[in-house]
This record gives sequence, structure tokens and C-alpha cells, in this order.
Amino acid sequence: MDDFLIYLRLGFDHITDPSGYDHILFVIALCAVYTLRQWRQVLILVTAFTIGHSITLALATLQLITYKTALIELLIPITILITAITNFFFQETKSRSLVSSKQSGRPWRYGLALAFGLIHGMGFSNYLRSLLGREADIVKPLLAFNIGLELGQLVIVSIILAIAYIVLDILRSSRLRWTLIVSGMVAGMALSLIINNEYLSELLK
Repeated sequence: MDDFLIYLRLGFDHITDPSGYDHILFVIALCAVYTLRQWRQVLILVTAFTIGHSITLALATLQLITYKTALIELLIPITILITAITNFFFQETKSRSLVSSKQSGRPWRYGLALAFGLIHGMGFSNYLRSLLGREADIVKPLLAFNIGLELGQLVIVSIILAIAYIVLDILRSSRLRWTLIVSGMVAGMALSLIINNEYLSELLK
């Protein structure tokens, strides 16, 4: 049980670590068009992302799939940028409590989260495999690490929705302005990660 808690804590710390903020940026981009009242939609969206990264995290950690680590490190900020860009097409409805059916209510957002989750799962597995080393039993550490990731992810989502509640419901700011500012900041940071990516630099030589 002690080992289980250790890997659970490692998973939690990994996704919430400010120095590895790429996964945090993705979760922020996913939630940027939602409010606290829409927590059910956010839960479905986050669950889709969870399913995606859980699949590839398990497959990659168990060495059932192989890939270039450098390529995944490039694809992750690309997923962040694409997600942020889709938020620019958000349309604010007359009702502050509802989100436009043309934006966050569309099923494609869940499919996008699922697909991009597959890429992020491979990124998580790099860190987990470095921790496991030659450890024989990796099933329990894999489960614990994944649960830790989800707990950390829920903390990030809760913080985002709480800030959105303060800005939108208490300060009565515009939904559109909030979405554009948050998504713009995330897109800018993702673009910086892409530009400074070593693998991309080698491809462009």
C-alpha cells in the first residue's frame, strides 16, 4: 500500500507541477469555454480526455506500443494550440448560464479531448517508465500513477471553474472576453513551446 500511495502522489505531482505546465495548459484550454454551472459537461469532457490518456499510458508503459519521444513532445503543445484555437470560435449567448450549442455542446469537443488524450498519455508514460526502471510488477504502480493524474487533473479543473465563477458571476465580466483572453494566453504559450521544440528545429534544418 505504501508503494501505491507513492506512485499516486507521483502522478498527482507530475500533472500539477508548474515546471511541466504543458498538460496544465491543455486542461485550461479544454475548460476555457465552460462555467461552474456546466460542471456536468466539463466532467464528460475530462472523462473523454482521461479515457484517451489512460489507454496509451497503459499501452506505452507495458511497452505494447513504441513511438518517438521527441515527436510526442512536439505533438503535445500542438494539441494545446489546436484546442485553444477552437475556443476562438466561441459565441456568447444571451443567457449567461448557457453555453452556445455551436461551441461547447457539440460532440466533436469530446472526440477531440479523447484523441488528444491518446497523445498526452504517451507523454505521461515517459515519466512513469523512468520511475519504474526494471521493476517487475508495474500494474499497481500504473494504476496508482493514473489515479494520481486524475486527482491532480480534477484539482486543476476545480481551480479553473472557480476562477471562471468569480470573473463571470461575481465580477460580471463578458463570457466572450474571458474565453478569448484565457485561450489567447494558452495559445501563445503553446506556440512558444512549439517554436522552441528541438525536434521541430531539427526537422526544419
